[in-house]
Amino acid sequence: MLKHFLALEDFSKDDIMGLLKEAVDLKQALRDRKAVSVLSGKVLGMLFEKPSTRTRISFEVGMLQLGGHAIYLKGDEVGLGDREPVQDVARVLSRYVDGVMFRAKSHADIEQFSEFSTVPVINGLSDYNHPCQVLADMLTILEHKGRLEGIKLCYMGDGNNVCQSLMAAAEILDLEMTVVCPEGYFPSIVRSSNVRLTPDPVEGIQGADVVYTDVWTSMGQEAERIKRLQDFASYSITESLFSIADSKAIFMHCLPAHRGEEVTNGVIESEQSVVFDQAENRLHAQKAVLVSLLG
Repeated sequence: MLKHFLALEDFSKDDIMGLLKEAVDLKQALRDRKAVSVLSGKVLGMLFEKPSTRTRISFEVGMLQLGGHAIYLKGDEVGLGDREPVQDVARVLSRYVDGVMFRAKSHADIEQFSEFSTVPVINGLSDYNHPCQVLADMLTILEHKGRLEGIKLCYMGDGNNVCQSLMAAAEILDLEMTVVCPEGYFPSIVRSSNVRLTPDPVEGIQGADVVYTDVWTSMGQEAERIKRLQDFASYSITESLFSIADSKAIFMHCLPAHRGEEVTNGVIESEQSVVFDQAENRLHAQKAVLVSLLG
């Protein structure tokens, strides 16, 4: 049965822990300069409707390190759903490549694309979730904390796509997650008893092992920027607020960061910040997904 990587909630705890173990092994192999060419001759089509730094580079480099190739397809050149229907693009690409990474405006388009694709499809980001990012986040927490079960994760900011995938991870991997948002910005779907919501930053961050934030205005929300800056003004991760977390807490951000908005420069540059470990781990976590789907 064809497998895709569209959402973390599609997988069991054993599935995800298996991917994390594979990511650890691939990371160590790279550091030991051991070639892992398990995708020799394989080609990944990368379809981008939204711009990216980490997603494009990590997938392209990952395929090269695994012995394969990656092809970049710009969304406005493909004209998905405009120049050509989603289902037609899916069926055509399936004849050329061994897998597709799709960074989409609409999660519905990813689901439709995967329905008609005859090769594995990886969700590189949608308006609903961001599973590749959060798989890398779990790898980062595991490296720095030595465990995932029982970790107290405070996510402060918009209940966006990253938040949705973090909540899915919390449910599957038994983290204790608190989502801290102003009223009106909470995530639309909360399935797990492992997740609680609060509008109070001090209450939410108290004793947290991991403090995580994201930009207040995501791509496509630029018209809301001024209002969001006002609504989120008291939700910035400052040195004072971060000090309320556990003394050994780590700070995480999926990047790019708007320094001086959702986080101060002092926090993101502190010794407790692991944001660049997170960025690196996109490469290793996604290589594990690629090996699982295309190997």
